[in-house]
Amino acid sequence: MEEQNYKYFKRDISWLSFNYRVLMEADDASLPIYERIRFLSIYASNLEEFYEVRVSEHRGDILKKNYVDESAETSEERLENITREVNRQQQDFYRIFNDGILPGLRKQNIYLYQDSEPEEFHRSFVYNYFNEEVFPFLSPVTIQKGVKTFIRDRRLYLIVNMRNKITKAPYYVLIRIPFSKVPRFIPLPSHDGIYYYMFVDDVIRANLPVIFPGYDVEGCYSIKISRDADIYIDDKSAGDAREFVNEIKTKVGKRKIGALSRFMYDRAMPQEMLDYVCEAFGIAGDDLVVGGRYMNLQDLIKLPNPVGKTLEQTIPPPMRVPFLDEAGSIFHAIMQRDVLLHFPYQSFDYLLRFLMEAAFDPDVEEIKITQYRVAENSAVINSLISAAKNGKKVTVFVELKARFDEENNVSTAERMEQAGIKIMYSIPGLKVHAKVAVILRKGENRNLVYLSTGNFNEKTARVYSDMALLTSDEGMIEDVDGLFSVLEHQYVSPDFKHLLVARFNMIPEIVRMIEREIEHVKQGRRGYLILKMNGLHDKQMIDVLYRASENGVEIDLIVRGICCLVPDQPYSKNIRITRIVDVFLEHSRIWYFYNDGAEDLYLTSADWMRRNLNRRIETAFPVLSPAIKQDIIDILKIQLQDNVKACTIDENLNNVYKRNGLPPVRAQEAIYEYIKKRNAGG
Repeated sequence: MEEQNYKYFKRDISWLSFNYRVLMEADDASLPIYERIRFLSIYASNLEEFYEVRVSEHRGDILKKNYVDESAETSEERLENITREVNRQQQDFYRIFNDGILPGLRKQNIYLYQDSEPEEFHRSFVYNYFNEEVFPFLSPVTIQKGVKTFIRDRRLYLIVNMRNKITKAPYYVLIRIPFSKVPRFIPLPSHDGIYYYMFVDDVIRANLPVIFPGYDVEGCYSIKISRDADIYIDDKSAGDAREFVNEIKTKVGKRKIGALSRFMYDRAMPQEMLDYVCEAFGIAGDDLVVGGRYMNLQDLIKLPNPVGKTLEQTIPPPMRVPFLDEAGSIFHAIMQRDVLLHFPYQSFDYLLRFLMEAAFDPDVEEIKITQYRVAENSAVINSLISAAKNGKKVTVFVELKARFDEENNVSTAERMEQAGIKIMYSIPGLKVHAKVAVILRKGENRNLVYLSTGNFNEKTARVYSDMALLTSDEGMIEDVDGLFSVLEHQYVSPDFKHLLVARFNMIPEIVRMIEREIEHVKQGRRGYLILKMNGLHDKQMIDVLYRASENGVEIDLIVRGICCLVPDQPYSKNIRITRIVDVFLEHSRIWYFYNDGAEDLYLTSADWMRRNLNRRIETAFPVLSPAIKQDIIDILKIQLQDNVKACTIDENLNNVYKRNGLPPVRAQEAIYEYIKKRNAGG
């Protein structure tokens, strides 16, 4: 079949399909109630960022008539499709909240007030709390056409319609709900063994007559907006590093006043009122997204749990690695054999020990590491600062363009510079997404490298499922050192022997290995791929997979997020797509090539997104240890056997649970047990 006849899912609708899969977890009554609340919160937070970045980008393209390869009609149609799908999902969101979460809380004697005045036994408390804790921070503003009033993004507002009791003149008033001064959920005194909580929104609603004496309040409705939060920086034209850092700081500061990308309103708001508000604030019809009485429900994750851990998902503690603990020295252990760490099943502490040992080992001369996203007050950064203070040469490549982490990356970079660490900043026109570190030692001492699918971030390592390889293999070390030469001297083109590096040899090598599977099938042998990643969007790579399927190569895709490949077509009949959403965020990227039984395996930082393969520095590294390779293959097989949390993606982008009648396999629990048994066996 000709390539031009291939079909692709739209990227944004595919992402919305993934986020709906998150919402499905909130709808799962078998989960503890606070776990369901957590997923409801994650869904809302994800959607907020989607509007701040993707939808804002589309609106900007339309305004600038920057359509790239799509017509204006297609761009506008895309926004219409997004709005239609989001509105559909919002109906399920509020159904789950009202019909699932609230009754689930009540079963546990937790009552969250909804759409009602407080009970008699709470009224005095609510009145007093409002006057003492909330009222001092309110600044109502009358909404008038022609008078500009700025609305902050990610903030909650109430719009009140009321009439003067004497003149009967109508007024619309905007109230910003205090953001940092009071909690979103106000604990009320317990009564008859029931724990009561109230939205601060409703505390304000219950006291509107106090705020507006002399007026009859006719209605009160929630609104919120999202603004363009992406940062557009022409780093190719930036001067020195300090100028670039200052530009980042300036642009981050302007993020709060970006162009509007979504106006969400309470579905109960009268049309006449909505029309007035839209005209007053200059809201276009395609900016409107229907919401409910309560917005910013990502705040639900802050709802207090007065009962305890029985209402939450039990997460097993990270396991120790006996081989590393018994060896004492991380360095000595790695020199004996390669070590695989699988977070969060195993402790992130081993990376910190690795860096701290480097900081104090008298034979270590130099440490080089990349920084994409690190935790605030990072223990990783503290270890690097210790190394610099101990006289080691420390070089850190800091990616300042990591979205929403720009400020943290700038501040940690400045802190490291003050400690004497050499900082390399972003490469113009590129993001460096590779997660690598190399330890260089004196003389004949063996050097060491750390390569990972995830960030050097101890906070996310508790909830992101990632793999990291520690090795002293000379070829790998040479390649990683060559990669840092690229980062330090942008004109260098090293000859990578083991690493696959985006913009150098990554795409050609991936294509070569897939074509090798095709050739094996043509010779009557087996062709098989397992590709695990967070996103699959690049049409060039999707086409290669379509061709492989057409030629009889069996392909299992494990894709958590965006997947633009369409299954169940004549050209994709040999491709199966699995999506797993569970307690941990599936974040590791793994490429498996059967290779006539030789089984080549790569771990990588790269998704098959256009940006990752063409506008970033990414790495993929081979797993050379037969034992580690087999462990990872076994883990991939466990994920493909999941029939509890795994869904297949069908030709209509539906998430269809794998219910095959076999004994239940919940991959993340099974992987924990698998690693536990491997640890016991040494």
